[in-house]
Amino acid sequence: MLGDPPNRFHPVAWMGNAIARARRAAPQQGNVKRFIYGGLFLVMGFTTVGLIGWAIDRGCTKMPVAVAVVVQALVLKSTFSVRSLSRAGRAVAEPLRRDDLAGARYQVSYHLVSRDVSQLDSAELSAATIESIAENTSDSVVAPLFFFAVAGLPGALVYRFVNTCDAMWGYRTPELEWLGKASARLDDLLNLVPARLTAMVMVVFGGLYHQRFAAAVRIWFRDRALTASPNAGHPMSAAAGVLGVSLEKKGHYLLGSGLRLPDVNDIDRAVRLLWVTAVVSVAVVIGLRFVIFGGVVRSWLGGDF
Repeated sequence: MLGDPPNRFHPVAWMGNAIARARRAAPQQGNVKRFIYGGLFLVMGFTTVGLIGWAIDRGCTKMPVAVAVVVQALVLKSTFSVRSLSRAGRAVAEPLRRDDLAGARYQVSYHLVSRDVSQLDSAELSAATIESIAENTSDSVVAPLFFFAVAGLPGALVYRFVNTCDAMWGYRTPELEWLGKASARLDDLLNLVPARLTAMVMVVFGGLYHQRFAAAVRIWFRDRALTASPNAGHPMSAAAGVLGVSLEKKGHYLLGSGLRLPDVNDIDRAVRLLWVTAVVSVAVVIGLRFVIFGGVVRSWLGGDF
């Protein structure tokens, strides 16, 4: 309900600042040196945030339950984002509705993608937006919730650090390819399960709502491996199947081949799919945490705490 705090109070912004400073201090030459430097920074970084998460979890056991819940909620919320992602999607939709392609291109490049968007038309801008919303539904929502479910705040914070490091360093450029290789590979590994869970939730809940369950399953299984990433193709192809649209990045992949081109209204539908997936994921996490720690909760409710 409250959304994200300002960057000066946001743990992920602190992570981003540390990663940016580490990039400036990285060796300027030598692929091996840059790879070792990037790997060591990655390990030190996720170890640090993991220990901070562990300390918070331990500290919460000594607090009154109401205070502990608030503290954990505030820290957990900093690791995932729904409202800002939906705002980014709508920021593209608004100029598209006014036929303002220049404005839509700016919003897409500013908020969502790193590719060249200068020649994209309305359908391609809509597709790029839907693709980014779908992929980030996994990276920015489901994955941190998944790791919180299985490993508490340390898991959520470690995932968020690795994913942020990959988002800032994981590019195949002369400067970043070797510096970010360790974070890119670890991020791929960590997202193997969340990406597939995201696609499953999209297909089940979104597909049933849009009466496209069978078609969504078919598109997901047919196109999930067409992207270079081992994970991004899962939520993106699932979204293509649920929404009944084709999503193409020219020269790279075509998901949902044979379906219609997307338009601005499909961005709104993708945002709604994001919210449905987020709500279902939160509900599942609450259930899992209650099962895992149900004995503690029952002791609190029974007055033993």
